[in-house]
Amino acid sequence: MPKPHTFPTLYDECKTISIGFLKKHGYLQLDHWKSGTITWSVNGNKTGSISIAAYINAADPYLELDYTSNNKPIKYRVPLVNMPSNIGKGIVWYFLCPSTGKQCRKLYLADTYFLHRSAFRGCMYEKQTYSRQNRIRFHAFGKLFRTDDVYDQLHSKHFKKYYKGKPTKQYLKLMKLLNEAEGIDERSLCLVR
Repeated sequence: MPKPHTFPTLYDECKTISIGFLKKHGYLQLDHWKSGTITWSVNGNKTGSISIAAYINAADPYLELDYTSNNKPIKYRVPLVNMPSNIGKGIVWYFLCPSTGKQCRKLYLADTYFLHRSAFRGCMYEKQTYSRQNRIRFHAFGKLFRTDDVYDQLHSKHFKKYYKGKPTKQYLKLMKLLNEAEGIDERSLCLVR
């Protein structure tokens, strides 16, 4: 009898809350209180939303999450901690996972609560589900697969190719990827099995 299929929850498909998002939208200012809503959508269809409130004081900063999961209202606090930056400029913020107590910069919703990824069992990243042969193929063809993403970045609305007359580092990196993809020999692709 064959082994039954297991379809793991993929971290790539989970709803997330990141420190980067909170910082970008002004939630992490000292001695400040701010609330708002995060909405997730796929192809323009709303897949979920959550109300958040950040209370950033010197003594006990935290993020309050309020949402509905499986028709049950859920409301809890996620502590925030900060530490000085390793380059000596400013501070770096982290979530303190309510379940594991680990510091992290991204929380995942794989079950009912937003937690650190190590709090979930049986979850994987998409690349971990690839077979050995697929991993070999992706390694060989990866540069070709990424060219669409590279062209999208190059032609995005606010992408800067030059700054003060010099090409930007990001532009040079993307051009290097394109040149590597164009330099792939067709005969070498046929050798991959």
